Amino acid sequence: MKVLTKWSNTLMEKYLPDPYVFVIILTALVLVCGLIFTDSTPMNMVTYWGDGFWGLLAFTMQMVVVLAAGHVLANSPIFKKILSKLASKVKTPGRAIIIVSFVSIIACWINWGFGLVIGALFAKEIARHVSKVDYRLLIASAYSGFVVWHGGLAGSVPLSIATEGHPFAEKIGVIPTTETLFSSYNLFIVIVIFLTLPFFNRWMMPKEEETVSVNPELLEDDIEEKESNIQFPNSFANRSENSIIITVLIGALGLAYLIWHFITKGFDLNLNIINTILIILGIIFHGTPRKFLAAVNQAIKTTGGIVFQFPFYAGIMGMMTASGLAAVISEWFISISNETTFPLFAFWSAGIVNIFVPSGGGQWAVQAPIMLDAAATLGIDYAKTAMAIAWGDAWTNMIQPFWALPALAIAGLKAKDIMGFCVFVLIFTGIIISLGFLIF
Repeated sequence: MKVLTKWSNTLMEKYLPDPYVFVIILTALVLVCGLIFTDSTPMNMVTYWGDGFWGLLAFTMQMVVVLAAGHVLANSPIFKKILSKLASKVKTPGRAIIIVSFVSIIACWINWGFGLVIGALFAKEIARHVSKVDYRLLIASAYSGFVVWHGGLAGSVPLSIATEGHPFAEKIGVIPTTETLFSSYNLFIVIVIFLTLPFFNRWMMPKEEETVSVNPELLEDDIEEKESNIQFPNSFANRSENSIIITVLIGALGLAYLIWHFITKGFDLNLNIINTILIILGIIFHGTPRKFLAAVNQAIKTTGGIVFQFPFYAGIMGMMTASGLAAVISEWFISISNETTFPLFAFWSAGIVNIFVPSGGGQWAVQAPIMLDAAATLGIDYAKTAMAIAWGDAWTNMIQPFWALPALAIAGLKAKDIMGFCVFVLIFTGIIISLGFLIF
């Protein structure tokens, strides 16, 4: 395995471009495929791209906030102490990889936004304490847990079809999570990945002489030290910016809302609530408005990749859906399926579509009409069909730089630094998920 991962890492370092270049290549590929495999004209494809370009604008802002707010929280004195104390318990590189993987899987199963940020932050903190751990593999392990998100509590497809009045309710009715998230095949997949992936990641550890470690000093954020070296005049403006009272007021308001939310809506941990939690805790833990804003100014620098790449993926999604290219891919897999292999091929087809349409909700809207009709014809359970698409959407995220951007921004790495490891995570988890749909 060490030989294979070394070869894979070398290959990625040489040939995998920056995620921005990668999305441009994907854009060109989808445009050409749309012209070849659908009846779309060049102007049609251009129009589809332009019409879809801002289709993920609200989601882009959510991702910017989750990354910046997570970064702000991580730089607060209290949170630093918590992460530092947990990380100090880890003494060896092998144990570091295993523990980060476990934490990432659990966090992403609870909520993908929470998992992406917490996994990367915890990995970065461990790198400060375990100097000889391979930093690339550590961050790849933190990202690897993301593969379970659509089989977890925040999975958009299973939660959507469990809601009254969802878009396909007339066809499939309302399907409770006992038939999707808590079904035997989904629990099998999640549990096997949880029990094996951390040790698989540990198995990929490079030889000691080939380990790429990082100087712990380079991972330190010295916001407080910079602030303490600045002298501010004794004015109302400066006193208010350093007032703990303001922090107490907004912190109390935020906590009151969060308590009300969970009392009235249960464990509804959607992305907006995750962002609210991160922001309110960041405000409280930094103590004063000035310290909080200083952390925000530093954190916002890490969000550039998201701001300027998500619109291009939205454009790709527009071309895939409006041209019918996503339907062409789905229909081809259906044509070679039978009652036994259909869930497996639905999973594989969703994995391919996900590379070009990295939005769970968007992909479900594209593939569901085709796959549900095929499931009805073959007599396949609707719930299992939906989960096959959900797992396909999560699976190929392992080689999709789009979703790695938050973790990479926190870690200060590039996609090519971790993708060599992620390719093998893709293969390993792909086998487990495929078996889950074949056995059950």
